[in-house]
Amino acid sequence: MLPAVSIMDNWRHHIAVVFGTASMFLLTLCANEWIFNHSEFVRGVNWIYLPAGMRLLCTLLFGEAGAVGILCASWISCFFYYFPTDPVRSFFGGILSALAPWLVYLFAKRVLGLHASLSNLTARRLLLLIVLYALASPALHQTWLALNGDTTNIGERFLVMFVGDLCGSLVLIYTLKLGLWFARLGATSGQRG
Repeated sequence: MLPAVSIMDNWRHHIAVVFGTASMFLLTLCANEWIFNHSEFVRGVNWIYLPAGMRLLCTLLFGEAGAVGILCASWISCFFYYFPTDPVRSFFGGILSALAPWLVYLFAKRVLGLHASLSNLTARRLLLLIVLYALASPALHQTWLALNGDTTNIGERFLVMFVGDLCGSLVLIYTLKLGLWFARLGATSGQRG
């Protein structure tokens, strides 16, 4: 049996990850609105969508706690920004936004054998997961919309959402990866000097 202090520390860690993930997603959403405000095809569907990369990244890094943080942030963005007059769409939109990266995370763990440390996440596997996520997210959203009678431009919305999630994920994740490489390079050169 775990001591009460260990359980409390575990809960604190999970809560911190949830809040951190939600905050990072919302900051990425603000950055996307500022940088790519001209790329919106229809409300909530952009040709470049950086928050897609944050959804996938946080879920891969933090598992369940990351998915919960993405769910909370997605509900905040849907209820207060994207669809404030449509609570049903906001509720399900938030769930679908968190479900897509969660399903890709489960695939990565169960099929690819992804380690919690991400030590076996190769560039090829990462690219596969990005493409799978970019397909899963619009598929879930457009299926839900179609089941609710909204089939207007469904093919175009799927395509734009796929391109936006793919481009946004690639830009965000590989920019962070490049930044880590430069940081590691700087640390290595600093040790020599």
